[in-house]
Amino acid sequence: MNLPDPRQIFALDRRAVARAFDKASASYDGAAELQERVRDELLSRLDELEVKPQSVLDLGAGTAHGSRALKRRFPKSLVVATDIAPGMLERAKLQSRWLRRFERVRADAYALPFCDGAFDLVFSNLMLQWCDDLDAVFGELARVLKPGGLLLFSTFGPGTLAELRGSWERAGDARNHVNHFFDPHALGSALMQAGLAEPVLDVDRIVAGYSSVIALMRELKAIGAHNVTQGRARGLTGRTRLDAMTRAYEELRRDGKLPATWEVIHVSAWGGERRGAGNPGMSRETFISPSAIRRRGQP
Repeated sequence: MNLPDPRQIFALDRRAVARAFDKASASYDGAAELQERVRDELLSRLDELEVKPQSVLDLGAGTAHGSRALKRRFPKSLVVATDIAPGMLERAKLQSRWLRRFERVRADAYALPFCDGAFDLVFSNLMLQWCDDLDAVFGELARVLKPGGLLLFSTFGPGTLAELRGSWERAGDARNHVNHFFDPHALGSALMQAGLAEPVLDVDRIVAGYSSVIALMRELKAIGAHNVTQGRARGLTGRTRLDAMTRAYEELRRDGKLPATWEVIHVSAWGGERRGAGNPGMSRETFISPSAIRRRGQP
């Protein structure tokens, strides 16, 4: 019997990722309490690092609250918000004002349209978990980051949504219902492989309480964070299986709430000597320099 390749099961469907966040753009801000909390923690770490960037990339900016905060912190810097979902960048217009204006560029983290060494700071809040090819994404970040520039990001670790995953398993459903998340060792190794220097990683566990399984699932849908792996369960889940999973999850209820664990990994690293020439599918003529970004206009 040939067993399925786990790499194919947990491989992320890039088009599904873009569609999920595009659909969630209107509801995202109302449900993204955890994302706001982690973003504020990530921004606070800039106080310790004392960087003074001329150009800043907010990678996976979503509705761009982080981009606005970065522009407020670095008012003389060029701040560029990028996201794979056009709906998110459209909503980001609400955050960009003439006194705190930042630029918006639609882009995939696997093929950034920026020239080598374009940014002194790359900031990314809870986006990297939507990239399953760490060598590709860190290779691109190492390329667009100036030598000595700062990479600062947060992502989810493998303990995330352990209760939901375990409840499906106890219900006898072995299909993939929860995204795969990289552990700190894999992240650290990939950062070093890409030539990024002095990576520092630490882990924080946040346990949120929900009134019901349906409330948790609705929040995941509202922020676009539902399962988009290639091996995800297709079609509608039967009522019998859903009820069995719900009963299993209800066994975890404490103080009137169902727990959901979010394992948050915070990472910093520094730009080293650049390697390679970026995505081979993009010619150098397609790369954008920081000085040209403002001239392009916004999408």
